[in-house]
Amino acid sequence: MRILHTSDWHLGKSLEQYSRLEEQEEFLEEFIGIVRDNDIDLVLIAGDIYDNGNPPAKAEKMFYSTLKDITSGGKTAVLVIAGNHDNPERLVAASPLAYEHGVILLGEPKSIARQGVFGEFNTEHKYDFEVVESGEGYVELSVRGEKAVIITLPYPSEKRLNEVLSVELNDEDRQKSYSDRIGELFDKLALKYRDDTINLVVSHLYVMGGEESGSERSIQLGGSLSVAPSKFPAKAQYCALGHLHRPQKVPGTKGKIRYSGSPIQYSKSEINYSKGAYIVDVKAGEEANISDIKFRNYKPIEVWKCDSVEDALEKCKLEGEKNIWVYLEIKTKEIISTENIKEMKRLRVDIVSIQPIIEEIEDANELKESLREKSMEELFREYFTRAKGGLEPSGELMELFLSIALDEEGEPKNETSKS
Repeated sequence: MRILHTSDWHLGKSLEQYSRLEEQEEFLEEFIGIVRDNDIDLVLIAGDIYDNGNPPAKAEKMFYSTLKDITSGGKTAVLVIAGNHDNPERLVAASPLAYEHGVILLGEPKSIARQGVFGEFNTEHKYDFEVVESGEGYVELSVRGEKAVIITLPYPSEKRLNEVLSVELNDEDRQKSYSDRIGELFDKLALKYRDDTINLVVSHLYVMGGEESGSERSIQLGGSLSVAPSKFPAKAQYCALGHLHRPQKVPGTKGKIRYSGSPIQYSKSEINYSKGAYIVDVKAGEEANISDIKFRNYKPIEVWKCDSVEDALEKCKLEGEKNIWVYLEIKTKEIISTENIKEMKRLRVDIVSIQPIIEEIEDANELKESLREKSMEELFREYFTRAKGGLEPSGELMELFLSIALDEEGEPKNETSKS
C-alpha cells in the first residue's frame, strides 16, 4: 500500500494581516498532482485543515474541491482527522457528501467511520476500497486488495480524552498522566491490529522530543499534554502525526513516528528548512519504506537586515518586484519617519513588518531634544505606523488615544493632573 502523509494545511491562515489563500491554492493544485503522479492508495491528513474553527468560505471551498479531485470518485482513499485548530463538528458536517467520494472525516477521538464500499467495481478486488469495520478510534480499510487497520485519534484534548475513557474512569485513573492515558487508549485500540493487516496510527498531538517551529498554537501546557514515544503501539508500522510545522522524525523511534509539517512557511521561524510530505510504502508484517517529497516554496519569507534607512530604501528599490514576503530589520539611531516607511512600502510590496534596531546614541540629549520637538500625536502615529508595518492609525483610534493621553488643555496627563 502506498500512503501519502500530510497535515497542518491551516487553510485561511494569514501572515500578520496578509492573506495566504493564493499560496494555499497553489499548494493544493500541486498536491492533487502529487497524488495522481505517485499512484497513491491512501491519503492521511493529520489535522489542522483550517487555521481556526470558523474558516473563510473560500478556504472551505478549496478544501472540498481538493478532496473531490484527489479521490477521483473513490479510487483513492482519504482519511482526515481534526486538529486543535479545527472545529470538529464543522469539519465533519460535510460527511454525508464526503463519503460519496470516499472521504472519511473524523472530528473527535470517539468518532466512528461509516462502513461501505467506494470507487469502481472490478472482478479482481471488487471495489477500489472499502471500510470493512470501524469503531470508536479505529477503522479497517481494504484498499485495492490490501487491508489496513488504522488507529484514528483526532486532537485529544483532556476533556475529549476523558469522554472516551469515561466508562472506566475512576479516581486512580484521573491521577494518571495524560501520556499514560493516551498509552492505555493506544494499547486497547492496538488489539485490533493483525498480522495480515498493515497497522497504522494517525493523530494530532505533541510527542516528547518533537521540535517546535514557533508558529504552532501550543497544546502541551508546560508539558502536561505531551505524550512519550514509548506509549505508541509497538506493532504500528507507521504513525502519521500532525501539529508540529517542521517535518521530522520523533527521536528514538527509528523513523516510525513522524510529523509531516505544514506545507507553507507560516512564520519567519520556518524559513530555514524545506516543506513537504511523506510517501510511505508498506506491506503487512514488513517495515515501512519512507521517502519524502518536497513542495515548491510558493512565496518565500525573507528577513532583510539593513545597516541604515538608506540601505533599506535602496534594497526595496532593487528587489521590489520579487514575489516574496519581507521582514525588514533596520539599524538606525533615530525613529524611522512615516515618510520613509511609506516609501519603502511603495517600492517593495508585501513588507510584513519594519523593525528598527536602535543603535547606541552617543549624545542622549540629542535624542531627548528630537523627541521633545514632536507632539504626543506625532509620536503615537509614528509608533503605530512602525509597529504595523506602514499601516496608519484610524481617526477613531487617534481620537481615543488622545482622549486618554491628554488632559482638557491638551497637555500630557501625569499623576498631578490626575489628582
